[in-house]
Formats: sequence, structure tokens, C-alpha cells
Amino acid sequence: MASTGARVRPGRFLPRDPRAQTPYRLTPQMVFRIGILGFLVLVAFAILFFRLWALQVLSGTQHLQAAENNQLRTLRIEAARGPIRDWRGRVLVDNAGATAIRVYPSDLPDKGAYAELKRLAQILRVPLVDITKQIEQYQGDPVTPVTVKEDATEAEVQFLTERNAEFPGVVVEDTYVRRYPFGDLAPQLLGHVGEISPEQLAEQRSYRSGDRIGQGGVESAFDKFLRGQTGLARLRVDSLGRPTSAALRDTDPIPGHGLRLTLDAKLQRAAQAALVYGIDLALDEGNWNANAGAIVALDPRDGAIRAMASHPTFHPEVYVKPGQRKQLQLLLDQEAAAKANYPSLNRVTSGLYPPGSTFKPVTALAGMQEHILAPYDAIPCTGEVTIFKQRFRNWNPFVNEAMTLPTALAQSCDTYFYEVGKRFYDLPPERGHPLQEWANRFGFGQLTGLDVGPELAGLLPTPEWRKATYTKKTDPCCWEIDRLWKPGDSVQLAIGQKDLQVTPLQMARMYALIANGGKLVTPHVVAAVQQGNARGGPTGPLTLRRFSPPPREIAIDKEALEVVREGLYQATHAADGTSAGTFGHFPVPIAGKTGTAERLINFTDYSTLMDTSWWCGYGPSHAAELVVCALIENGGFGGEAAAPAALKVFESYFGEQAGLVQPAEAD
Repeated sequence: MASTGARVRPGRFLPRDPRAQTPYRLTPQMVFRIGILGFLVLVAFAILFFRLWALQVLSGTQHLQAAENNQLRTLRIEAARGPIRDWRGRVLVDNAGATAIRVYPSDLPDKGAYAELKRLAQILRVPLVDITKQIEQYQGDPVTPVTVKEDATEAEVQFLTERNAEFPGVVVEDTYVRRYPFGDLAPQLLGHVGEISPEQLAEQRSYRSGDRIGQGGVESAFDKFLRGQTGLARLRVDSLGRPTSAALRDTDPIPGHGLRLTLDAKLQRAAQAALVYGIDLALDEGNWNANAGAIVALDPRDGAIRAMASHPTFHPEVYVKPGQRKQLQLLLDQEAAAKANYPSLNRVTSGLYPPGSTFKPVTALAGMQEHILAPYDAIPCTGEVTIFKQRFRNWNPFVNEAMTLPTALAQSCDTYFYEVGKRFYDLPPERGHPLQEWANRFGFGQLTGLDVGPELAGLLPTPEWRKATYTKKTDPCCWEIDRLWKPGDSVQLAIGQKDLQVTPLQMARMYALIANGGKLVTPHVVAAVQQGNARGGPTGPLTLRRFSPPPREIAIDKEALEVVREGLYQATHAADGTSAGTFGHFPVPIAGKTGTAERLINFTDYSTLMDTSWWCGYGPSHAAELVVCALIENGGFGGEAAAPAALKVFESYFGEQAGLVQPAEAD
């Protein structure tokens, strides 16, 4: 009987089972997809590999150092700035030890940083917005500390030291602040020290974030000498930035060099007091808006500045003393500064004014040099004069006599100089603009070259300037008329009015030229860079470098200068001299000139012309040692306010010759 089970032949496929799915087969499309996926995996792996290689190999040292900095921090030790002394060795600015409170942004906690800073601001009485603003400025440099307060009180330091665990990232460090033994002496000239701004950092690549540098005045102009070299130290800290060991000093800081100025502290104090005196005199005379002024005194032989005073003024300690934020706002906030009449402005170098009659010696010298004026020919001096159908008045409406040049200078006759101005206007075109050319040689319309800025060049108007200034765009209604140089422009320039703008320093430089026989000096404040302590042993501090720019000879006729000097001496000694009442009985012979310059003053609701009071001169008249130029804004006639103020400076300088008993000066 045959078997019922069928035997399957080897190698034969079983019949297809309908219940089973078709086997999955590898297609060309699938191969392409798998290839793309594999490529992406390889790329991702390569990126990861090279990133790890870069972190471990290329940047390994940097990240290792950063990791170590979490435990070992490099500290920069600020060097003591060099002292600043006057020309007699008296210390004007030096250093005082202080304690600074600083914040390391990288050590602030991830949570609660704002609450910590808010509490810190309350303890130190510092606006929170100031702290957060500083931290935001240095977001790109989280390692550099932010100075919250430079001169913390003992109570504040003790409070934070006892609770250092509550203030991670906050450190207490020793530092220096500037000290001012003479108080508010010459703050606009000396300048101050402050943290470098982002704008300054972009310009000064040798500095770093957080550096404290000179800001304005001598501190800024000679910062490279004063600041010294920073030291370095290492400090071990924990994860919260708290020190765990004493700092190890690697490099000691090197103190900065000292400066000896040409300034005389005693004369500077007298000049500042003289400004207040002159303003009070102007107020007593009914000049109700007399509220500012400037005085500069310099040696006409070499341009060394002995005093430079500007009013209103301020105390430089507002930049370093706690609790004086309100006073500091008067300097930093534009609106507050305007209400206080800009106390930080140095009016000697940056105040622009029409010089009025103090400019008449310039006109006189230019006229004689161009041979359009003979010094002893008589020219009528009257109460008024009409030139090209325009009436010009004299300050003295009752005068009616013929005058020579010395007398016209002594009595400051306007109509005399109107005639000289007309003669300049009548010159043929090929002669150019000789009055402006001589004024430019005398230093007007240009910087004086002062070693401590900033300063302004002023404005010396010319026909070319007028054409460039008054255009259809700038003066739509009247540009075709205003752009012309008219007779009145020359006439008013001759007496220092209208468009002419000068600084008191430029005027002092001009009168130095008259006093020294025709040499244009370069005013300077710094006499030398020194090394050593206040005394420096028996020979004094070691002088490393001297500053004494030589004067420049101006080709000018000596006889013409002598005529002008005669007129300036008569102005202070003749019976009709405009400042004879002030200087006529002074024991030392002084020569000089008053000036009363009209100036447009803008108020909130209206504008009006007010008189600026000027006096410039020198003494002794025969061998000048000192030039003084004084200005009282809105002070009235020059003889009423500026001349008495200048006399106070001469009294201080010639104290013994004037028979005055001066108190002994302490160093």
C-alpha cells in the first residue's frame, strides 16, 4: 500500500502560501536613500569630532586657563598717580588711600543677581541704574570688575566684609583717589581722574576696560606720565569668587611721574578771588546779569601761565567724595550744567567773546605796518561819525577833539578807530585784507598751542568767510546782502566788535607780544616731568624732561610797538585814561587797555545786547614780568569791573613792591 505522505524533493520550492507577505527586496531607490542617510551621519560625526578636537587641542590651553581662573584670579594692582605741583613746589594734587567696592559680573549668581545688586546699591547709596549700566557696558568682558564706589566709608566696608557670603562677586579692594590740598584751586585746568569710557577705550588701545585715566585738563593731557605702570597679583578664590588665600604679588606697580606746573598757587588763588570781586562790583553797578568771568596771567617772556581762573567754578572732590552726587550732576547733566552756567567750562581757553576796545592795539599796529596810519597825525575824535551813510557812535558822546594815536588809545576813542577801519576798507583789492592778515600773525583765528586742552580758535572774519557762511541754504531771505563784506564790517572789526570772536588766552598772548617787543609766545602750563618725592633730597626731585617752547619773532616795527606801549601807559596814568582811576596810584607802573564789548545774550523769552567788561595789560610797563587779561561777562564798562579785578592779581604778584604785607605761604 502506498504511503499517504508526500516526500518533497530536495531543492524544490514550496508552493506560495497566500497567508504570507511577499519578501522585502532591496531596490535602487532604497540604496540611494540609505547612502544619503549614511553620508549625513558621517558629516555629523565629522563636525562633532573636529569640534572636540578644536576644544581640546586648539583651545585647550585657553579653556584650561579659564577653568583655573575659577580658582586662581589675576588681579591688576593700580599704580599711584604722580603728584602735581606748582612752580614753587607746592603740592596741588596727590593721592589718598581709599577702599573701593567692586563687582565681578562673572561671579554673580545665576538667580538673585538683581536682588543682590539692588541691596548693594541701597547699602552704598549708589543708584542701581548706574551699577546695571556699567555691567551692561562690559558684558563682553565679564572678568573685568565694575567699580561701584571708589571711596567707601569705613562702616560700608565693615558691613560688606562681615557679610561677604551674602554678596557673591562683590570684593573690597584698596585703591587710591586724588587729593586736593588747595581745595577748589584751578579745577578746570587740573582736570580729574575717572574710569575709561567705551569711546575712549576704542581710541586708546594701550588701555584696558576698567582703567582709571585722566579726564580733562592736565590729568588728561599728561596722563602717560602721571599714571605709572600697573602691577599684577594672583588670588585664589572659591566658586563664589570669595578669596581663600592671600594675594601673591607677581609684579609690583610703578608709581607715575610727577609734574611741575608753571602755575603759582598763591597767584591762582588771588585770580579766583579777583573774579568774584569783579562780579560783585559789576552787580553793584547795576549789571544784574554779571555771573561769570575769566582771568589769565602769564609771563610775557616765555609764555609760562601763572594763573588761569574761570568762574563759576566747582570743587574737584565731587568726583571722588561720596555723597556729592548732586554737585556732580551740575557738571555731567547738560540741563543742570546750563542752569549753573557751566561751571566745568574753562572760559580762558573755550570762552568766545568779542574783545571790544582791547583789540584796538591790533588795529593800530596793523595800520602803522601798512602805512595807512601815522601815529602822531591828528584824527578827529567826535561823539559820532557817518561812514557810507551809516552812523557810528563813540562810547563818549561829548568828546570833540583831534587826537594822536597814543591819546586815542588812552581815551579809547571809537571814532578815531572807525576812521582807521575805513582806510582798511578803502584799500585796493590787490592789497588783500591786511588787518585780518596782521591779526592772524598776532595769533587770532588760530589755536594758541596751549599744552592742556581743549581750546577754541575763535573767529577772525574775512570776506571769504562771509561768502562761505551766508548762502541761500543758511540764510534764505537775505543771503545776497549778508554775504557781502560792507564798510561797516571793516569799521566794526577795527574796534573789536561784530563777528570777531576771541578767547582771553589769545588776548593775553597778544599783549605779551606788545610787552616783550614783538615775540609771539606759546602759552604752556607744564614746566617739567619729575621723578622723586615731594622734596627729593637736597637737590629736589629729579627732572626728567623740561617744557619751554621758544617764542616766535614777528617782523614788526619796533617804533610802532613803542607808540602802542605809550598809549597803553597813558590809558592807566593820564588824567583821561580809561583805567587811570584804578592803576594811576599803584606803586608798580602798569600799562593796559579797557574794553567794553557788546554781546548778544539769549534768554528764554527774549534776546538783548549786554556789555562784556575787559581789561588786558602788563607790568612793570618798562620791563614786563606779568601779563593779566580779565573778563567779566555782562559786567558793563571795562573800567568798572575787569580793571579792578586785574589789579587784585597785580597786587598779589607785586605784593612787596606795592607795600602790602603778605602772609607766609605754607608748602
